[in-house]
Formats: sequence, C-alpha cells, structure tokens
Amino acid sequence: MASKSIVGISGNLARPSRTRVLVEAVLNEAAARGLGTTTLYDLADAGPELGRAMGRKDAPADLDRVWSAIEGCDALVVGSPVYKGSYAGLLKHLFDFVDMKALSGKPVILTATAKADGHALMIDHQFRPLFAFFGAFTIPQGIYATDADFAAPDRLADGAQAKVATAVDQLQRLIG
Repeated sequence: MASKSIVGISGNLARPSRTRVLVEAVLNEAAARGLGTTTLYDLADAGPELGRAMGRKDAPADLDRVWSAIEGCDALVVGSPVYKGSYAGLLKHLFDFVDMKALSGKPVILTATAKADGHALMIDHQFRPLFAFFGAFTIPQGIYATDADFAAPDRLADGAQAKVATAVDQLQRLIG
C-alpha cells in the first residue's frame, strides 16, 4: 500500500511563526503514528508571486508546486493567524486557485493562532465554510492556540498538544 500524503499549509508569511509551530505539531503527530509522509508549506513558500497571481496558467513553478501538493494530498492540515476575526487574506487567495473538486471528501484539520481568546470561533465561522465549499471533510476537533498554549516559541504546551492528539485521533480513524 502506498504511503498517504499529508500536506500542511501555514498561512503566515513570517518564519518562524506560532502558526507554523502548530501546523508542524499536527504533522509530527501524524508522522509519529505512521499515518503518512508529511510536507509543510508556508505562504512564504508560495513566494511574492502569490499576491500577483491572477490564475494558474502563468503562475511560477514554486507556486504551482504548492497548489499541486494541496490537490494531490490524502489529508490536509491548514493553519492561519487570525486577522480581524478571520483567516489571512493571502491564504484565501492561495485556495482561490485550487481545483474546486480536488479536496472533495478529503480530511482537513483546521488550526488557528491568535492573541485573544475571543477569536476562537474563527475556525467554525470562517474556516469550515471555506472547506465546505470544496466538499472537504473537516475534522471535528479544530485547534485554536493563543500565547498561553505555547510552552516556548517553538513548542506547544501540554494542553494544546492534547488537542493536537485528539485531532490526529480523528484523522487516524479516517485514513489510518
């Protein structure tokens, strides 16, 4: 049996970022359980061309590589910092050019990072509708993390890691 492909997208332009740490924690948990091979992309990997992209036809290879990875994966982990109560606009622009049937039925783990607890509903009220459009199956356990959920800049606290484990449990039931 071929190994499953799990792709992570960190919707942050900065590196390092708490969003990347969170998405990477999910990918590491999935890999540790043998659920598949993992690949992580940041918006920075899409390059500055993403903001100028008007379609895929003339997009640079670096950008097409990210879209192709998203479309070809068996499962997806997507994270975004919360801006004004929603996901990053450039992250939405990335998904604007994903084939609308490519994610149909695929499991997606949704994650978000923010400074305030008040933005926690972004996952349910903003992210889930985006992936419902694609017909993707969003894992019930969304993972929302604030500064308090990080034990160090590059490591989640135990409580946040428990949420990661729960989300990967749900993913494992679907693809494991």
